[in-house]
Amino acid sequence: MKRTLATATLLAGTLLGAASAQDAPSGAITVTAWDIAAEALEALVPGFNEQYPDVQVTVENLGNQQVFDRGLAGCAAGGADLPDVYAVENNEAEVFWNRFPDCFLDLTALGADELRDDFPDFKWTELTVGERVYAIPWDSGPVVTFYRRDLYEEAGINPDEIETWDDFIEAGQALDEATGAKMLWFDFSDDGVWRQLANQNGCFYFDPEGTEVTVNQPGCVDAMETMKALYDAGIVAIVDWNGAIQEIRNGTLAGAVFGAWYVGTIQSNAPDQEGNWGVYEMPASEPGGVRAANLGGSALAIPASSQNPEAAMAFIRYALATTEGQVSMLRNQGLVPSYLPALEDPYVQEPVPYWGDQPIWQDILATLGEIPQARGTQYFQEARQIVTNTLSQYLTQNAYEDAQAAMDDAAQQISAAVGLPIAGQ
Repeated sequence: MKRTLATATLLAGTLLGAASAQDAPSGAITVTAWDIAAEALEALVPGFNEQYPDVQVTVENLGNQQVFDRGLAGCAAGGADLPDVYAVENNEAEVFWNRFPDCFLDLTALGADELRDDFPDFKWTELTVGERVYAIPWDSGPVVTFYRRDLYEEAGINPDEIETWDDFIEAGQALDEATGAKMLWFDFSDDGVWRQLANQNGCFYFDPEGTEVTVNQPGCVDAMETMKALYDAGIVAIVDWNGAIQEIRNGTLAGAVFGAWYVGTIQSNAPDQEGNWGVYEMPASEPGGVRAANLGGSALAIPASSQNPEAAMAFIRYALATTEGQVSMLRNQGLVPSYLPALEDPYVQEPVPYWGDQPIWQDILATLGEIPQARGTQYFQEARQIVTNTLSQYLTQNAYEDAQAAMDDAAQQISAAVGLPIAGQ
């Protein structure tokens, strides 16, 4: 029988008050996630059951959109048909916390505060509201530059000498002249590259408090100017996701600037290029600037209607807050850990043959502590679409005088769409 939210919340509080830290949870829980994320959680169940043999775990593997839609429908229906553990993308998380503040448990009562220092600050930004902790960080998308070693060498490019975006552009022009290959790719149906650059500059759609529109602030404008410079330099392939994969296979695309989850995309789609790939830090906006950003990532939450919150939290802790759980998902599914102690695991420090024996995970995860915080708010999708349209109009249609004018217009559109004021106005 399904409980109402109010009843479930009261019961959860009673259970938590009665339980001690030494109580071993038991009973059944259901975990809902999507695709490879669900596969990763399913693979952890045997290890979890070695510690908690009396907990029966069922993992539901649905499509990404199905999981999101089910969460919205379940919360709107007072918690009906929700699992005990619910996977949510960071960028979409605040839709739930804002629209349905009582749909998910505050995990503080289940020990979430004990985990604060085990994850980088940027991962908590969209998972907390005031003192309430609605979810525990899972994977992340630290941004790096992926590159073809052999094509760089053919063009006489040393990646260690690329520090800024100006350096990157100069190298890209040399690469194009020597090999005809492009340094990275843009997809004008998404603003992912802009988000990376804006995040690197400490700017995003909204301020860290989620109260003002900030896309026309200097860091965001600089991100747009950088994209314009890259585009105008002729070093960018304009393709969609599948087109980029094909160009990688063909050897006409020598790299990408993306979240670290792109490791799996390259490896699985170009197995014959083993040894020819490497990674280095994303270039900075200026000498000595930040060379880190994040793109993507998710978290695990517990609906207030869960009938077994202690067992649910035990599973979340095992999956997300142990080196064993995090490294297993990194090794087998390529999910990039957010859990900082995992950086010390020997596997993270091992050379990877496909990547020219570079210890890529050590290099990638070393950037976690440098990533600026960013808040998507419940209006992430609205802002994303507006910036995507503005980006295409500015870069390809010359619809604006300059980047500042483009982002001023985007700020006005976002403000009108979501009802938040523009910072400084």
